[in-house]
Amino acid sequence: MERREPKYRWGQAVLAAEDLYNDGSLPEVAEDLLLVVAGGPGEIVQVGHHAEANVPVYLVDFGVAVLGCLEEELAPAVEALA
Repeated sequence: MERREPKYRWGQAVLAAEDLYNDGSLPEVAEDLLLVVAGGPGEIVQVGHHAEANVPVYLVDFGVAVLGCLEEELAPAVEALA
């Protein structure tokens, strides 16, 4: 099985494509608490790979938290034309 290449790159501005809730990965925050609303801006701070699922995994800094996200949870941020 070939390794799936990431759609996004380190440093890229992205938006949350859907509401993002705590799935238990932030133990200091209540589980199922809404962390980032759909459309919330973030920046890719690391790109990794889940070997078993063969998918890219992204660490995204949303300002309120750094969250691990899959591609379907993100959308590219459209930069304003000057």
